[in-house]
Amino acid sequence: MNPAREDSRSLEEDETRRRRRPVMPEMATEGNGGCDARDWDEEGYRKSILQERELRCRTVFRTAFAPSQSPNPETVVVASSDGAVASYSLASCISATSQPMHVDKVVNQKTLPGPLLAEPLFIIKGHKGPAYDLKFYWQGEECLLFSCGDDGHLRGWNWKELLNSDIHGDMQGNSLKPILDLANPQHEGPWGALSPIPENNAIAIDEQEGSVFSAAGDACAYSWDVETGKQKMVFKGHADYLHCITARKSCHQIITGSEDGTTRIWDCRSGICTQVIRPEKNFKSKVSSWVSCVATDTSESWLACGTSTGLSVWSLLSSECIFSINSHSPVQDLLFDDHQILAVGSEPVLTRFSINGAALSQIKCAPQSAFSVSLHPSGVIAIGGYGALVDVLSQYGSHLCTFCCAGLDT
Repeated sequence: MNPAREDSRSLEEDETRRRRRPVMPEMATEGNGGCDARDWDEEGYRKSILQERELRCRTVFRTAFAPSQSPNPETVVVASSDGAVASYSLASCISATSQPMHVDKVVNQKTLPGPLLAEPLFIIKGHKGPAYDLKFYWQGEECLLFSCGDDGHLRGWNWKELLNSDIHGDMQGNSLKPILDLANPQHEGPWGALSPIPENNAIAIDEQEGSVFSAAGDACAYSWDVETGKQKMVFKGHADYLHCITARKSCHQIITGSEDGTTRIWDCRSGICTQVIRPEKNFKSKVSSWVSCVATDTSESWLACGTSTGLSVWSLLSSECIFSINSHSPVQDLLFDDHQILAVGSEPVLTRFSINGAALSQIKCAPQSAFSVSLHPSGVIAIGGYGALVDVLSQYGSHLCTFCCAGLDT
């Protein structure tokens, strides 16, 4: 399991436990004001407590806008900590915001409306254990949805087949199989013993080379041929497990970020590391940090690195740091929006930075800890995180809708 995610989640869980205590359901009262225990529903109460706990603890680790012909976003896909891969109609979620909410929370002994519990277009059991990342892969007219997770598998799903699946008849996705199922290799230890299969924390795509890449828990990155399903390359050099990966397609490179505090740039054809970047050296803080997320702009000339202690931007042409800033909370995901940077982390805030490091705006978001920020070409933003929440914002920063993702058991 990814310690960075676990640390932020455990803090949120402790705080949530302190703030929210389950309220005992009222029992029928007799005329004298006493309680009638004969109407007590023990099983119903137990089920409600378990469902509330499961909702509080479930996390959306990745959001992704599905490709479509429409200029406006239609569908958002999520990867969750219960291993689910699910898709949601944005139009349905937005229209439902004016209706009564479905999930309640308890504050000061009072039940208040919570976020909409949205019904997915489809939901499948993508992985055993948490699903950490999602990426779309276009090949001609065929579109694949790749997912990865704690089970060490990288799976490719036919997107049209997923959309046509019946969530009511196939809720667990038992009969819906991926067309690609790639498993990380096990390493042989002393006396011939095999190590556990390392988890996959992130995915990168390069359609030009027909490759999909994974960042794994054994400190290695892997390259797979999408057509044959065979492993093409192993990238070794990090000293600790990988959090993130992105492809620099114009240069046939990948860029990885690790728990060891470094960002490395790799040549995809030789597997050699061509450059090591140490973002923490640009911070005044003496606390050791990990690299949690990396992103390049559309020109692939600029690199943004988010760490447990801050954010830095680098010129890939000159290998120089453009700016670096400290933050009192980890940056857990970021991306470029033209010449600006959107970043989220372990606080419920979406921050927009200029390319020079100035904070241009901050917008409060629903997840108390956000692990994913996604941007549609229209400017719509989706933020996913703790509590199974997804917050959707317009290009002007207004909240279009906030919904809670259904689990496999709901």
